Amino acid sequence: MERKLRVLVAKLGLDAHDRGAKVVARAYRDAGFEVIYTGIYQRPEAVAEAAIQEDVDVVAVSSLAGAHAVLIPQLIQLLKEQGVDDVLFLAGGVIPEDEVPQLLEAGVARVFGPGADLEEIIEYTKANVKRR
Repeated sequence: MERKLRVLVAKLGLDAHDRGAKVVARAYRDAGFEVIYTGIYQRPEAVAEAAIQEDVDVVAVSSLAGAHAVLIPQLIQLLKEQGVDDVLFLAGGVIPEDEVPQLLEAGVARVFGPGADLEEIIEYTKANVKRR
């Protein structure tokens, strides 16, 4: 029997707006993923540690507070420093279009904006997760 894909949904920094993150987390759960939700006000170090401890396949970060341009690259770098290079990174929320290229360059595979279709997120994740 194949194990369920494991996705960690995170809110970084002082971003307390977690409704969208919870909606996405529930969509993943309903689609058969195992979901770990870190809650609000997380530091990149704590999310990196959780991703390693939980042996996740996907890290999905929701951002509505604007610190994504700094915190998401920090998170990705922390995981790379720990030898974690097989995780699919996704970002979502209110991320200005002109900041998307910076996140993609840092290692985010895809950015989903407000109103993104949940089924599209699920299908993209399934098609692009890095199998171990």
